[in-house]
This record gives sequence, structure tokens and C-alpha cells, in this order.
Amino acid sequence: MFRLAFFCITLLAGTPLAAQEGDDTAGIRSTISDQMQAFRDGDLATAFGFAAPGIQSMFATPERFGLMVENGYPMVWQPGEVTFGELREEGDRLWQKVIVRGPKGALHALDYEMIDMGGLWRIGGVRLLEAPEMAV
Repeated sequence: MFRLAFFCITLLAGTPLAAQEGDDTAGIRSTISDQMQAFRDGDLATAFGFAAPGIQSMFATPERFGLMVENGYPMVWQPGEVTFGELREEGDRLWQKVIVRGPKGALHALDYEMIDMGGLWRIGGVRLLEAPEMAV
């Protein structure tokens, strides 16, 4: 249930990719990296702060959010090497592809939905990609 819930996304629309500047790409990558670092550090309140309001409403507390990530996304909970792939637009949403080495050494491809909250980027959802989609 937690995995399915994390895939849910907020109703807020992302800014079209054509309007994005290099600073936005840096901001998106920083948001994802900073959330992963917060998980590594065990700082659930900070990690929860990088989630979009819809995700925060869904889980209500940093502890519930952390439990879902720890159990459903161990590669995000304790990531190893992280590589950023393409940033792309799908409809009115922005998706950042991320390749993560999980705690057991396996590579995982994830798509992060990014939402612009007035210049602050927040994570609206994450989806695990199938192996054929892993090309960066």
C-alpha cells in the first residue's frame, strides 16, 4: 500500500520544460540529493520537507513517510552512488531520471516527478522504472 501511495502524485502541475533554465535543473538535482542525504543522516523531518504538499498530506508525519521509504525504497533510504539522467517533460509535468546504487550494490532507475513551488522544487512522486527504461 505504501509503495502504491508513494506513486500517487499531487494535482499540482509542473512548469513546462521549455520554460526551464539551467538553475532549475540544478535546483531539481539539489532537492533530490538533499533529500537522499537527509535519509542517510536519519533526518526524517528534513527529508519530509522535500516532499510536495500532496505527499505530505498522504503520510501526515515524517515518521510514517520515512517508514514507507525505508520499506519500499531502500535504494533511496540508504543510497550509494547517484547519477542524474535526463530531465524531461511529460504532459505538464517534469520528470528527473535518477540511477541509484542500492545498499546491496544493485542499480535502480527511478523517475522523480518534480513540482515547482514558487522557485522551490519539491518531489511529487517517485516511480521505479523497469530495466528497459534504465538507459540514461
